[in-house]
Amino acid sequence: MEELLVIVIVLLIASSALSYLLHLHQLCRRSENIRQKLRRQGIEGPKPTLLYGNTIEMKRIQKKLKPVQKQDANDYLSTLFPHFLLWRKIYGPVFLYSTGALEILHVSDPDMVKDIGQRTPSELGKPNYLKRSRKALFGGGISLANGDEWAYHRKIIAPEFFTDKIKGMIQLIEDATVPVLESWEGILDDAGGSSEIVVDDYLRNLSADVISRACFGSSFAKGEEIFCKLRQLQKAISQQDALVGLSAVWKHLLMKANREIGKLDEEVRLLILAVTKERSNCKGNDDLLRAIINGGTHDGRSHKSTIEAEGFIIGNCKNIYFAGHETTAVTAIWCLMLLATHPEWQDCARAEALEVCHGRTRLDVDVLRHLKILTMVIQETLRLYPPAWMMMREALKDIKIGGLDIPQGTVIQVARSMLHLDTDAWGPDASQFRPDRFANGMAMACKPAHMYMPFGHGPRTCIGQNLAMTELKVVLARLLSRFAFAPSPSYQHAPVFRLTIEPGFGMPLVVTRL
Repeated sequence: MEELLVIVIVLLIASSALSYLLHLHQLCRRSENIRQKLRRQGIEGPKPTLLYGNTIEMKRIQKKLKPVQKQDANDYLSTLFPHFLLWRKIYGPVFLYSTGALEILHVSDPDMVKDIGQRTPSELGKPNYLKRSRKALFGGGISLANGDEWAYHRKIIAPEFFTDKIKGMIQLIEDATVPVLESWEGILDDAGGSSEIVVDDYLRNLSADVISRACFGSSFAKGEEIFCKLRQLQKAISQQDALVGLSAVWKHLLMKANREIGKLDEEVRLLILAVTKERSNCKGNDDLLRAIINGGTHDGRSHKSTIEAEGFIIGNCKNIYFAGHETTAVTAIWCLMLLATHPEWQDCARAEALEVCHGRTRLDVDVLRHLKILTMVIQETLRLYPPAWMMMREALKDIKIGGLDIPQGTVIQVARSMLHLDTDAWGPDASQFRPDRFANGMAMACKPAHMYMPFGHGPRTCIGQNLAMTELKVVLARLLSRFAFAPSPSYQHAPVFRLTIEPGFGMPLVVTRL
């Protein structure tokens, strides 16, 4: 009996190994075919190795060329991604590199970037590897959907972020801002009017509260555990993303990191199901969560299965919970840092906020529309620190982009940060904080205009950008009206990549009550 058990175990291991080797062989053949087709058209890039692609070289370049981040430097590309800068210098604005499992076409040529934005979601979609590697964080939601599935998700969710809906959310944003204002007032009262405050968690909680109130009909207290676990998932997945090259192997091994991700994923799933169950039993609530629940259970033609419905609901709740609060919070953090280090712009933005708001107890769309300087500050912050720094697409069929024949399965990478810091588009001071670039609007800020894409490009542009801009204006106007901000001596400028570009050691600022 024991011998039979050993034989079964050996056969299972052999079967798994054979399956993996066949899968690896298919990946290698596909990668080689893509590489040959693109290289025949003149596309160059670093030579990859069999299993690791160019990942070993990437780490070597990072170790060799990574400089010390200057305290006043906004150009973090040379710190985080020096290999991309080096390869662009060697091979030009379009080059090919490999992670071992994927062939990635890096594009920063303006004409090709424009052409990418004109492709339909059935031609260019989210890469399949992202669906696997970030499934725990985004599930089966709109962020990772493609084709008809993506169109259905957008049809359900986009109307909840139209301008008329956003108008009704302004008071909710103001209500969510009050706890931060009162908390900082209390800290400063005890400290004699001025104190160092690490603003990160306050702004994350505020943004999370906005999403909870505006989209899910509850306060932050109810969704706090979901946000906390999604933050843990974000950090765990961003660390795992560094294991490129053999990432296809790691995903199938019972590593401690994978077990932790699986545990957090299940906990988030159960928390979201509890929230949706509670909402399903309530009547009369017309918000995003209700739209997601309805969209998940019925697609207009037929009822979905329980598994399909659950995947739709949980996936899109994860998308809104994470993308709706994390990216906005990070932008607010960088905004305060830039205003603290540029007091002349802080003074201008504050003077405008005090003049436009006139101490109003309530703000509205017309008031926010007159905050032109603050809008320019936010736009410039999004240029220097776009929260989603990379746009990734996969050719879902053979297509032509910028005169180049792109084989199906090619992953296309557009680094927003690289476009936003391009001196040809923005001038020699591209890395400097200059909000007046946007004095005549986004279309006139750079040439060509599509080199600015903080919320994406083409048909998949972020549907939540109106809410994000509204929230940032309200929050910053209220904060600037009450407090002055200055750099803290303890601040260490070290942007890091954790799916978003965020401060590596937090954002301590010296806050003074006005």
